[in-house]
Amino acid sequence: MTVKKQPFRGTDDRRRVGTMIGILGAEYPDAHCMLNFSNAFQLLISTILAAQCTDVMVNRVTETLFQDYPSPQEFVDASPDDIEQAIYKTGFYRNKTKSIKKCCQALIDKHDGQVPSTMEELLALGGVGRKTANCVLGNAFAVPGIVVDTHVKRLAHRMGYTTESNPDKIERDLCEIVPKKEWTHFSHLLADHGRKYCAARKPLCDECPVEHLCPKILA
Repeated sequence: MTVKKQPFRGTDDRRRVGTMIGILGAEYPDAHCMLNFSNAFQLLISTILAAQCTDVMVNRVTETLFQDYPSPQEFVDASPDDIEQAIYKTGFYRNKTKSIKKCCQALIDKHDGQVPSTMEELLALGGVGRKTANCVLGNAFAVPGIVVDTHVKRLAHRMGYTTESNPDKIERDLCEIVPKKEWTHFSHLLADHGRKYCAARKPLCDECPVEHLCPKILA
């Protein structure tokens, strides 16, 4: 790993991340979840489908998927082959089908077909990890949570907020320095920033609005 050192204002990560949130918030005033959903169930399924797939592709697939499968019962009743065909374009469709069916069966058996609103209950559904649970909690239930997707993972390293590679440990490190009320918003800000300026291969550091706050830890 090559570290390109550069002075940045703020000697404390909590102050630095607070300043970054202010700047990025002005840069991305409409930062929000990029997955299209009308309810918590649709967001849950969309987030499962988003693993190793772009949000754009997931939105294309779910546009018709939720017409055919509007609730957990339709997924449970459907054959795996039919679901696989419907979600094929999202990749890893066999594993995702297994996760979706297992999750939907648990929703019916344990929660009367409704999506629960706690981390513990979501993780117990099967096929649901902390990334998915935090996405659902933060965007469907307004329960703060940091979603460690590829953008958040990359930028958290590059900005020097963590040295961990495990998403759960990255989440833990970020939760220690990001104000809790900002956890969900912070995830959206980093995702937007990763798309616009802080790409994996060619980050646009000279154009970046928080360049002066970033140590640029480049892999």
